[in-house]
Amino acid sequence: MAQEINPQQRTLEQWLTWMEQCHPSEIELGLDRVRQVSERLAVDLSASQVVTIAGTNGKGSTVRYLQTIYSSAGYSVGCYTSPHFLYYNERVELNGQPVSDQLLCDAFYAIDQARGQIPLTYFEFGTLAALLIFSQTKPDLVLLEVGLGGRLDAVNIIDPDIAVITTVALDHQDWLGDTREAIGFEKAGIFRTGIPAVCGDPDLPESVLKHANSLKAPLYRAGIEFHINCDGDLCQFKGKGVDGTAVSLADIPRPELPLPNAATALQVCQLLPLVISEDQKRVGIAQARLTGRMQKVSYQGINFCLDVAHNPEAAGLLADRLALWDKPILILGMLKDKDRAAVVEALLPVISEWHLVDLDTPRGGTAAELASFLPDDVKPYQHATVTDAINYLVNSEKPLQDVMIAGSFYTVAEALSVLKRD
Repeated sequence: MAQEINPQQRTLEQWLTWMEQCHPSEIELGLDRVRQVSERLAVDLSASQVVTIAGTNGKGSTVRYLQTIYSSAGYSVGCYTSPHFLYYNERVELNGQPVSDQLLCDAFYAIDQARGQIPLTYFEFGTLAALLIFSQTKPDLVLLEVGLGGRLDAVNIIDPDIAVITTVALDHQDWLGDTREAIGFEKAGIFRTGIPAVCGDPDLPESVLKHANSLKAPLYRAGIEFHINCDGDLCQFKGKGVDGTAVSLADIPRPELPLPNAATALQVCQLLPLVISEDQKRVGIAQARLTGRMQKVSYQGINFCLDVAHNPEAAGLLADRLALWDKPILILGMLKDKDRAAVVEALLPVISEWHLVDLDTPRGGTAAELASFLPDDVKPYQHATVTDAINYLVNSEKPLQDVMIAGSFYTVAEALSVLKRD
C-alpha cells in the first residue's frame, strides 16, 4: 500500500491531483462553504482595488487590457483567470508573471488546514488560493475573472470596487438557464449596492438593468455611456467619468485583442482611483496580448493562428475577423455540450478546408460528430488528435494558406504543446 504523502511536501502536481479527487463534483455552485473557509483564512483584499469580471465571452481579453494598462503605469497587478492552457500557474499572475509552484503549494496547504471537514471543489481550492495570495501580496489592483455565471461563483465572495459584465449569450445553459434573461440575472449577481457596474454588451437583458437599478448601482453601458470607433489604425474612445462628465481618448492604436473589450477596459479606467496618463492607456491597449485569442504562432514555416472560440457568439466574432483573410484552413475540436451546429454554421462561409479532431476529455466531442454538422458537399478531414491534424498539414506537399485552430481551450492547449516546440 502506497504511503500517504505529507501535505507539506506535496508538489504542485500532487496537490492538483489530490484536489481533483477530494470532491465528487467538478462543479458545485454556492458561496457558503468557500466563504466560511475564506473567513478562517482571514482573506482581506481591502488594500487593493478589486475589479470582478463576468461574461460569456471577452472576460480574458478585458482582464489583459486592464493588466497591461496598469502595469505600464507602474502599478502592481494581480490576475486570477481560468482555465489554463499548459501550466496551472497561468491562472494566478502577479505583475504579468505566473506565480511560483511554492506559492501555490503553500496556499493549498493553508486552505486544507483551514477547511477542516468542509468539502471544496477543484475550482474553489484554486479561487481561495488566488485570493489568499493576493491578500498576502497586496497588489494595487486585483482582477478576478468569474469562472461560471457570477451570482454563485466562488469569486463572488469578494465585494468588488467595480463589477464588469462583458457579454451575455447562451452558454453553460445546464447551470445558468436557457435564456439570456436568466443568464443575465446570474451574471449580474456580482453587482453590489452603489458600486459601479460596467457592461460591454450593447444589448443588455432586462434582468441586468433591473438588478442594477434595484441596487442603485451606477450603470455604464456600451453604446450609451461609452463607445469606441476606429478609422484605419487609430481609434477614439468616449466615455463617462465618475462624476458623469464626458471623457475621451484619441489616437489609440487599433488593438490585437477584440475592440469592444478595449472600450470596456477603458471605461473601467475612468472609474478606478488609480491615476494613469493618456499615453499609459494607449500603450496598455496596444501591448495587450492573450494566449489563445487570435494568437499567431509560426511552426515549421507555417503561420498558425489560435483562438478558443467555443460558442456561437465567439464563433461569430471569429468569422468576422476571418472574413478579412483569404479563407484559411481550419482545425476544429469541440466539447459535446457546446452548440457545435451553430459554431460550424458561423464559420462555414470563411473556411476553405476543414480538419476535424477528437478531444480526449470526458466532455470531448469527436471529429465524426462535428462532420455531421457540415453540408454534404463539404468533405472534411478527420483526425484522432489535434497533434495528428497539425502533423498532417506540416507534412503536406501542397502549399498551405494560413491555418486557424479553434473550438475549445482543450483544442488550443494541445496545439500549443506542439507549436511551442519551436
